Amino acid sequence: MNGPYAGRWLRIDLSERRVEERDFAAEEIRQWLLGSGMAAHLFDRWLEPDRDPLDPASPLLIFNGLLTGTFAPAAARTSWCGRSPLTGIWNESNVGGHWGTQLRYAGYDGLVIVGRAQSPVYLWIDDGQVEIRDAAHLWGLGTFEAHDRLRKETDPEAQVACIGPAGENRVRIAGVMVGGRAHNRAAGRGGMGAVMGAKHLKAVVVHGTQRPVYPDPDRMRRVVRDLNRTLRSRSEGMSLTGTAGGIPGAEHFGDLPLKNWREGSWPEGAQAISGQKIRETIWVKDTFCHACPVGCGKAVRLSSGPYAGAVLEGPEYETLAGFGGNLLIDDLEGLATINARCNDLGLDTISTSAVISFAAEAVERGLIPAEEAEGLTWSDPRPVLTLLDRIARREGLGDLLADGVRAASQRLGPEAARFAVHVKGMEVPYHDPRAFVDMALNYATANRGACHLESLSYWHGYGIEWPGWQEGPRDRFASDEETVRLVVTFQDFLAVYNPLGLCKFMVKGGMDPKRTATLVSAATGWDWTAEDLMRTGRRIFDLKRRINRRLGVTRADDTLPHRFLHEPRPSGTAAGVLPDLEAMLPLYYELRGWE
Repeated sequence: MNGPYAGRWLRIDLSERRVEERDFAAEEIRQWLLGSGMAAHLFDRWLEPDRDPLDPASPLLIFNGLLTGTFAPAAARTSWCGRSPLTGIWNESNVGGHWGTQLRYAGYDGLVIVGRAQSPVYLWIDDGQVEIRDAAHLWGLGTFEAHDRLRKETDPEAQVACIGPAGENRVRIAGVMVGGRAHNRAAGRGGMGAVMGAKHLKAVVVHGTQRPVYPDPDRMRRVVRDLNRTLRSRSEGMSLTGTAGGIPGAEHFGDLPLKNWREGSWPEGAQAISGQKIRETIWVKDTFCHACPVGCGKAVRLSSGPYAGAVLEGPEYETLAGFGGNLLIDDLEGLATINARCNDLGLDTISTSAVISFAAEAVERGLIPAEEAEGLTWSDPRPVLTLLDRIARREGLGDLLADGVRAASQRLGPEAARFAVHVKGMEVPYHDPRAFVDMALNYATANRGACHLESLSYWHGYGIEWPGWQEGPRDRFASDEETVRLVVTFQDFLAVYNPLGLCKFMVKGGMDPKRTATLVSAATGWDWTAEDLMRTGRRIFDLKRRINRRLGVTRADDTLPHRFLHEPRPSGTAAGVLPDLEAMLPLYYELRGWE
C-alpha cells in the first residue's frame, strides 16, 4: 500500500479459533477511508437484519482511521463498530489514547471478530503474530486490575482494550476501556462492551514496532508543524482545564442538563464541578493521546473513598454534566470517584448517568418504589455509587437500568415515556437542543441515535469561527434554513474524522475542511481538496443511513423526546425556547436528496 496505513486487517473467528489475514483494495480505501467508513462498508455487505446484535455471528468491527498512528495532530482514534445492542441500529464508538497506534505498529489497520469462545479469552497481537489466549483468570475483574495483569503477561509497553463486569454481564450500556487508571479512555457509547462480553472476549492487547511511512516525509513534517502551531494557539483553554472547563459556559448558555433536563440555572453548582475547580484542587498532571498537541486529559488524585491516594483519569465534561448537572451533585471528589468506578466497571458515563437521572425522577413520581431505589435521590453521590455496581452486575434496580433509558421506560409504562430522554434508544449527550436548536436537528438525524459528535455545530453557537468557512454571528435559537444548512455541512465534515482517525477537538482548534484535506494529501500523496473531503463525508454519512434503513429506521424515528419538544427550560438564557423540528426536517431531507 502506498500510504501511512498498513493495508491489512484480521478476521478472527472465536468459535473456530481461526485467524485470517486479509488485504484492502486501494480503491476501497479511497472510497471509504478506514475507521468507521470502512467498517460501515464491510458491515453493509454482511448485514442480516434479523440477526441479534449479541448473536455470536454478529460482527464486531474494530478499525483504525486512515492516519491513526501517524504524527498527524491527535491521530489516535479507533472506531469500534457494529450493530448496537442498546439501539438495534448502526453504532460506532470512537476512542483515542494509544491503543490504535500500537495496533498500527503491529502491522494491522483493523480487526473483524465473529463467533463466541467456549470460555473467556483475550487476543494478543504483537508485530504480526496473533494468539487467542485463555482469560478465565481475568473474568470478573475490573478494567484497572485486568489492564495491569495483561501488561505483565504480554509486554509492559502493550496497550490494552478490555471490558469490566458490565460488559461480561451484557449490560447494554457497557463500553470498552482503553489504557490504565491515570489515562483511561472509553469506546463508551452503544454497548460495544456487551458485544465483547457476548463473545467471551475480555480484552484485545496490542504491541508493535512497524512505523508508518509517507510519500514525502518532509512535506508531512511541514504541514503538521504549521497545524500544531494553529491548534495550540486556539486551544489554550482546553490545554489548561480540559473539556470540563466548558461546564460554566454551558450553564451560562442554558446548555447544561439539570435534574433530568428539567431545570434552567445552576451557576454555583457549575462552578463547583468545573475544570477550573479541578485544576485548583485535585489535578495532578495533564495527559495526552498519541500525537496530541493539546493534552486535554487531566489526571487527578483523590483524598477519600475507594480510590483514595490513587492517580486516576479525571472526569470530563460529559461525565460531570451527567452525574453533576443532571443529578444536581456538586461534590467534585464524589463525581471523580463515580467516574473512576464507571471506568473500572466498564460503563458508559453518558448513558449510565442518564438512566440514573431517569430513575431518580421515576422514584420522585412513585413509578419506582422507594424501598427498591437504593436510597437514590438528587444531589447525593453515595446511592449513585451503589447503583453503579448494581447495574454492572444486573442486580435489583440495576437490572432494570442495565438496558438503558428506553428499555427501562417501556417496563415502567406510558407515564415514564414522557421523561425518558433518548433518541432511537441512545441516551442524549449533554448539550441541550433547546439552547442550540441546530443540535435538535442533529440529534434527530444522527446515525447512531442521539450523538453530539456527528455534528458539533453548537461550537459555532458558542462563538467559535473558522475564517473563510464558518464565520459571522448566527441565531442559536432559529429553526430556519440557515440552521439546517449548518447541520448538513457539519455532519458531512465530521463524517470523515472517525474514518481518518483524527480527534474531533482538532476541529474546534481550527481544522476546517481545507486544512484537513491538506493534511490528508501530505500523509497519503492523494492531492485532495476540501470538496473531495466533503463529498467523501457525504458518501459515508449516507451509507450509514442506508444501513439503518435496512434495520428498520424510518422518518418517524427522526424525532426528539417529549421533554425537548414540549417542555422549555424554565430559567436561564435559553428559557422558553423549543425547537421546531417539523419545520426543519423537510429541508434537511431535500438537501440530502433523501426520499
